[in-house]
Amino acid sequence: MLTDLDIADLSQGRHPDPFGVLGMHARGTALWVQALLPGALAVNVVERDSGMAVAPLERLGETALFSARMERRKPFDYRLRVTWPPLQAGDPPWVTDLEDPYRFPPVLGDMDVWLLAEGTHLRPYECLGAHPGAMLGVAGARFAVWAPNAKRVSVVGAFNQWDGRRHPMRLRRECGVWELFLPGVVAGDLYKFEILTQAEERLLKADPFAFRSELRPNTASIVQGLPPMHALRPEMAQANAFGRAISIYEVHLGSWRKREGWQWLSYRELADTLVPYARDMGFTHLELLPVSEYPFDGSWGYQPISLFAPTARHGTPEDFQVFVDAAHDAGLGVILDWVPAHFPSDAHGLANFDGTHLYEYADPREGFHRDWNTLIYNFGRTEVRNFLVANALYWLERFNVDGLRVDAVASMLYRDYSRPPGEWVPNRFGGRENLEAIAFLRRMNHIVGVQRPGAITIAEESTAFPGVSRPPSDDLQGGGLGFHYKWNMGWMHDSLSYVQRDPIHRRHHHGELTFSMVYAFDENFVLPLSHDEVVHGKGSLLAKMPGDPWQRFANLRAYLGYMFSHPGKKLLFMGNEFAQAWEWQADTSLDWDVLQRAPNQGIHRLVRDLNLTYRAHPPLHQLDHQHGGFEWITHDDATQSVLAFVRGAQDGSKFVVLCNFTPEPRRAYRIGVPQSGRWEVLLNTDDPVYGGSGIELALSCAEPVFAHQRPFSLHLTLPPLACLILRPSA
Repeated sequence: MLTDLDIADLSQGRHPDPFGVLGMHARGTALWVQALLPGALAVNVVERDSGMAVAPLERLGETALFSARMERRKPFDYRLRVTWPPLQAGDPPWVTDLEDPYRFPPVLGDMDVWLLAEGTHLRPYECLGAHPGAMLGVAGARFAVWAPNAKRVSVVGAFNQWDGRRHPMRLRRECGVWELFLPGVVAGDLYKFEILTQAEERLLKADPFAFRSELRPNTASIVQGLPPMHALRPEMAQANAFGRAISIYEVHLGSWRKREGWQWLSYRELADTLVPYARDMGFTHLELLPVSEYPFDGSWGYQPISLFAPTARHGTPEDFQVFVDAAHDAGLGVILDWVPAHFPSDAHGLANFDGTHLYEYADPREGFHRDWNTLIYNFGRTEVRNFLVANALYWLERFNVDGLRVDAVASMLYRDYSRPPGEWVPNRFGGRENLEAIAFLRRMNHIVGVQRPGAITIAEESTAFPGVSRPPSDDLQGGGLGFHYKWNMGWMHDSLSYVQRDPIHRRHHHGELTFSMVYAFDENFVLPLSHDEVVHGKGSLLAKMPGDPWQRFANLRAYLGYMFSHPGKKLLFMGNEFAQAWEWQADTSLDWDVLQRAPNQGIHRLVRDLNLTYRAHPPLHQLDHQHGGFEWITHDDATQSVLAFVRGAQDGSKFVVLCNFTPEPRRAYRIGVPQSGRWEVLLNTDDPVYGGSGIELALSCAEPVFAHQRPFSLHLTLPPLACLILRPSA
C-alpha cells in the first residue's frame, strides 16, 4: 500500500498526510495496518477486545515502518503489540501493547473548524493547544495547533523521545490547523510542536495555547487541563463601577518580597502575605505586572511567550487560582497587566512560527519595535486578532480576574510610533493611525463587555487619541476604543515635574498642577504613580523630592494627599506606600527595613489613611469622571503655591481640599467655602502621626465673609508642605 515516496517521506519525517497511510485502511477486500515505530523489533496487530494477536506486521526493508495485509476483514478496534530491544545487555526483549494514534477520528468538531476558519471562535483555547482527556474510551491528550503554511507538524515530547517522525499530525485544510490525539499522554507531560517548513527547516515551537509552561531557561509546554469557567461575581461589577473608589496597588510579584536566598515567593505564599497586606493598607485592587509566561526576567513580564500560561516562577496554574481566590475573599479585585502590543523573537515562540510571518507583520517597518527589540502582532490578520481577544477573555473567565490593564496602547495606535520619517508604512488612507490595531482594541473591549460584564479594561495610553475610554459604535468601526479607564499620563508627568522643583521656583510652574483640570473629564482617568516612574535611573518617589530630609518626606506627603483628592481613580506602585529610598530593582526585594524608621512609618500610615478616607467618603470618588464632582476655589494663587478646590458627591455633600506646596506656613489664610457653619479636618498630611509639624491650624467657623466668589469663608493657617481635606461638621 505504501509507495516508495511514502516510505521515504515517513522515514524522514516529511510526509504531509500521515493519516492517509498510517493506521488501518480498507482496500478492496483487504485491510492494511501500517505503523511507524523507530526502534521496534517486531509488531503485531492485536484485537482490542480479546487481546489476541491476529497478524504480524512486516518491516519494510531497513526502515522503521511496519505493514500487514489482512484478507476479508472489516475494520475493528485494535492495538499494536510491540517488541522492543532489551533495556540492558543480557536482558530479554520487552513487549508492550500500544494504542495507535492513527486509528482515532479527528480532534476538531465541524463547528470548531468553521469558527476557526472564519476567525470568530470566541474561545479557541477550548479546542486548540493540549487537552488531556479520553477519546473512544482511551485516556490521552488532544493536540491542535494553527500552522497553515507548514509542510508537516508533529507533537514531540519525552513520551516519544522528542522524535518528530513518530507523531505527525493531521492537517485540517479548511482552517490551517494540525491535530492529533495521543493515547497515554497525561497532564504534566512536556511537549512542543516540531514544524517542518516549506523550506525544509525544522522548528521546535512552544504551544501558543499552552496552559502551563516550563520555567526558564527551559522552554517546553506542559500538558495541563483547561481551568474551569467561573461564574460572574456581582461584587466585581460593583467594585469596578465608575462611581466607586478604586485604589490600585501595582505589584511585581518577583520583587515584592523574597525568601531567604532571594528566592521568589510562590503564589500561595503571596496569597498569605501580599493579599492581607494590601487589604490592611486599604487598597481596593491589586494590579500584577504581567504573569503570562516570559523567558527573560529583565522584561518584568512585558515580553511574554505563552500568553495562556501563568508564569512558573511562582507555581502552577492551580496555585495562581488560589492567589486570585484569596484576593477575592479579602475583598480585593485583581487586575492583570496584559501585553498585546508586542512579543519577543525567541526561537521557541511565535516568531516565524510556521516558517512564515504568521503572527507578526512581515515588513519590519510594521512588525518590529525598535524600543524593545520585539515583534508586533499582525492586527490585520483575523486569526491573530482572534487569538488575542480570546486570551483577554481567558484570563477573565478562567481565572476570574477582575480586569486587564493594557500595556503600551499608544505604540499600537500609531504606525509611526518611535519611528523616523520614511521608516513606517502609512495606512490605506495615507495616515499614521494603525486602523487594524484600532479595530482590534474595539473588538476586544466589545467582547469583554458582552461576555464578561463588570470586568474592566484600562489603557496605558500616553497621547491625545480621542475617546480611549468611550464606547465604540455598534458596528465597532467608529466611536471610542471602548476602554473603561485610561491612565492619566499627562497628570503624572506634570505633577511629578512640579513636585521635583525647589519650592522657591514652583510659583513659576503653577500650571503644571492646574492644567490637568482642563481635560480631567475628557476620559475616565486613573492617576498612576507606576513602576515606570521609579526605575531606569529615575529614582524613587522620595528621591525625587527636593529639600532637607524633613522637607522631602513632607513634600511626598503633600503630593500623595493631592493625588488622593484629585479627580480620578488611584494607582500606586509597591514601595511608594512607605517611601522606599532607592529606585525599584526587579531582582531584589523591596526595602522593608525602612519601616523601622519614623518618617517611613508616617508615609505608610498616611497612605493607609488616605485609602480609607478616599473609600469611605463619596465626595472623594463618586463623581470622579463628572464635572459636578470638582470645582475650583482658587487655582491662581501661584505666588504662594496654594491650591484649593471642592470635591462633591451626588447627594450634594461637599469637601474642601487645600494644598500648600511651600515650606512656609500660610497664616491667616482666608478661603471661600460652599456653606456656612463649622468645618472640621478630615485629614491633614502635616499631622504629627505622619511625621508632620503639627502646626496649629486655627480653623475658624465659616463666616459670612465673601471670598473666592463665595458668600462664606474660613480663616485658618495652612501648614507647610501639606494637604488638608475639610468637611462640614455634622
